[in-house]
Amino acid sequence: MTFSERLRDEIEYVGISQKELAERAGIKKRAFDMYVGLQGSMPPADAAVRIAQELGISVEYLVTGREPEKNASMPADERKLLEAFEKLDQRDRAAVINLAQFLSGQKE
Repeated sequence: MTFSERLRDEIEYVGISQKELAERAGIKKRAFDMYVGLQGSMPPADAAVRIAQELGISVEYLVTGREPEKNASMPADERKLLEAFEKLDQRDRAAVINLAQFLSGQKE
């Protein structure tokens, strides 16, 4: 998957328009169109940081498709939960997500 494909996927996941994300990140729409377009131009580092921040993801993920190394400062209970979650298959992961959303009052 390329940068532009990941970017389009994240925009869809967050549920905002490309125009809105460009505005929030302080990037001209024409330049932003080059980042999400089929040619998939890579933005300058400062623009990639702003885009990632607005999407709530890491720049590393947006650029490489990989998450950064786990944060050692993450609370132990969160680390345990994440480690257990990573061992689950897709069906069980979906069940855990549904349960967490239900318990937190979120709707799908």
